[in-house]
Amino acid sequence: MRIRPVSGLRTRSRTITDWDPEDTVAWEGGGAAVARRNLIWSVIAEHVGFSVWTLWSVMVLFMPTDVYGISAGDKFLIGAVATLSGALLRFPYTLATTRFGGRNFTIFSALVLMVPAVATIVILANPGQPLWVYLVCAALAGFGGGNFASSMTNINAFYPQRLKGWALGLNAGGGNLGVPAVQLVGLLVIAWAGDRQPYWVCALYLVLLAVAALGAALFMDNLEGPGVDVASMREAVADRDTWMIALLYIGTFGSFIGFSFAFSQVLALNFLERGDTPAQASLHAAQIAFIGPLLGSIARVYGGKLADRVGGSRVTLGVFVAMIGAAGVLLVGSSIAVQVVGFIALFVLSGMGNGSVYKIIPSVFEAKARALPLDESGRAAYSRSMSGAVIGIAGAIGGLGGVGINMALRQSYLSTGSATVAVIIFAAFYLVAATVTWRAYVGVPRTVGETSTTKTSAKLAS
Repeated sequence: MRIRPVSGLRTRSRTITDWDPEDTVAWEGGGAAVARRNLIWSVIAEHVGFSVWTLWSVMVLFMPTDVYGISAGDKFLIGAVATLSGALLRFPYTLATTRFGGRNFTIFSALVLMVPAVATIVILANPGQPLWVYLVCAALAGFGGGNFASSMTNINAFYPQRLKGWALGLNAGGGNLGVPAVQLVGLLVIAWAGDRQPYWVCALYLVLLAVAALGAALFMDNLEGPGVDVASMREAVADRDTWMIALLYIGTFGSFIGFSFAFSQVLALNFLERGDTPAQASLHAAQIAFIGPLLGSIARVYGGKLADRVGGSRVTLGVFVAMIGAAGVLLVGSSIAVQVVGFIALFVLSGMGNGSVYKIIPSVFEAKARALPLDESGRAAYSRSMSGAVIGIAGAIGGLGGVGINMALRQSYLSTGSATVAVIIFAAFYLVAATVTWRAYVGVPRTVGETSTTKTSAKLAS
C-alpha cells in the first residue's frame, strides 16, 4: 500500500492509494495503526448517528398529549417514519464512501445531522404544531440511520479478511450503543429537569456531532481503489442469497431498531394504565427503556463471536426459535414485570441475531468466489465488493422491519388497546424466518452457501 506521503503523514487530500490490508508486511509496518485510527472515529461518528436516528424514541417521553396534542398512535407513527427514512437512506449511503471517500462522507454525515437536532429544539419549544411537522423532523433524524451503511462499507475496506469479524463487530456494536446512550441521556434530563425540557438532550448532541465531524476531519482517511459501486449493487440485487439474508435481517435488526423506538412508549402506556401521571410514566419508562437496547448492542458482538465458532446459520436459527419463545412470554403475561422481561429477551436475542446474520454474508460470497474462474486477487475483490453491497442492502431492508414493528404496534393499540395482536404477528414472522434459515442454510447442504465454508472463511460478524 502507499500512503501519501510514504512516512504515513497525510497530505491535504487525506488519501491513501494502493491500500492492501492483506499485505502482512505493510499491515504490520503501519497499516494496522492507520486502520485502527479510522475505526475509532468511525465508531464515534456512527454512535452519534444512531443516537440522533433514535432521538424521537426519547422525545415522545417529553410530549404530554394534553400539551402537544399528539396521541399514542401518532407517537408510534413518528417512530415508524424515522425508521423508514433511516432504512431507505442506507442504499445511497452504501455507495457514498466509494464515491466521495470515507473521511469526506463521515464529516458530511455528522454535520448534516445538526439540522434535525436544531429542528427538534425549535418545534418542541413551540407546542401545537401539526403532525406532519413532527413527521418531517423525524424523517430528517433518519439520516443518522444511513450512517451505519457508509461506516460499515468503509471499515470493511480497511481491514484484512482475518480481522473483519472483530473490526466490523466493534464498529456495529459501538454504533448500536448510540441507542441506549441517547435514552440514558433522556433519563438523566427527565430526572434533573423534568419532562418539559427536551432541549438539553438535543443541545448535547449538537456538541457531539461537532466533535465527530472534527475528529473525522483530523484523523480519518479516504481510500482509493475498488469498493462498492452500482455494478456490485445490481449484481447483489439479482442474487437469491441477498434477499434471504435480508429477510433474516428484518427479523433481527428490524426487531432491534423497531423495539428501540417503541419500547419506551409501550412502557409509558403500561404505567399510565397503572395510574401514573404522564410525568411519572415518562420517568418510569425512561428508567427501564435504555436497558433493552444496551443489552442488545452488547449481545451483537457476542452473537458474532459465537457465529464465528459454530456458524452464522446455526446461531441465527437458535435465535429465531428463542424469539418465538420470548414473544410467547409477552402473550401469556400482562404485568409490567413480565412485559419488561419479554421485551428485554427480544432485545438480547435480536442483538445476537444481528451478528450471526452478518456472519453468513462473507461465508456465502467467499464460497461463491471460489467457484469463479478468477485468480486469488479477483476472487478477493469479488467477495469484498459483493459482501459490502449486501451489507448495505440487508441493512436497509432489515431496517424496514422496524417500520413494521411500529406500525403493527400502532394499529394493535388503536384497535384493541394492547400489543397482543402485534406480538402474534411478530411471532409468526420469527417462525417464517426460522424456517427459511433451516431450509436455506442449515438443513439442506449446498454447494455454495454458509454451510460449505470453513472456520477460516472471511468474517463480517458485525
